[in-house]
Amino acid sequence: MRTAYALVRHETRLLVSLLLWAARRRHGVGGGQAFGYARGQGAVTAGLVFVCVVETFTMSVLLRDWPTAHRVVLALDLYTVLFLAGLHAAWTVRPHVLDDGVLRVRHAAHVDLRVPLEHMASVRHERRTTHERADGELNLPVGSRTSVTLELAAPMAYFTFLGRRREVTVIRLHADDAARLVRALTRERTAPPLPDRPR
Repeated sequence: MRTAYALVRHETRLLVSLLLWAARRRHGVGGGQAFGYARGQGAVTAGLVFVCVVETFTMSVLLRDWPTAHRVVLALDLYTVLFLAGLHAAWTVRPHVLDDGVLRVRHAAHVDLRVPLEHMASVRHERRTTHERADGELNLPVGSRTSVTLELAAPMAYFTFLGRRREVTVIRLHADDAARLVRALTRERTAPPLPDRPR
């Protein structure tokens, strides 16, 4: 039941992302600073969609004498195109957001993690193209690369796509302008606290 709920939630987020993308709006940015991570992925997605369209046409020719099979394959192909478009839309409309002492780390529609700046031990600009799975590490590559590494002062709970709890102390993510994100995080982490407002 939990798996079915996770899948439905993910598909709903993709559809909402498509609507936001069509309306040229972003999700959850508000007054915060947005840091995109989808630059360069448009061409890859377009290539995959083109392959799916060619496959749809080819299968429609091959299955023209089997209408039931043709309808099933057509539905699957159309769903694949919709899924790819939704995935690209989610990458675009759900950026990382820095706001009010919290970095909201996101990865399309399946990761949305709020990391308070006070929990960060260090932040660095680090380009990586290989990411081996390791306990305590959360890698969120885009195009097989990450560009920012966050080391946490203490383990933080992270829930996987299917709801499994993991403790992470290192988060690697990608940002189109990684240097700007690192500067913003460093500035926010080292800024003196604002004085209390008079009552």
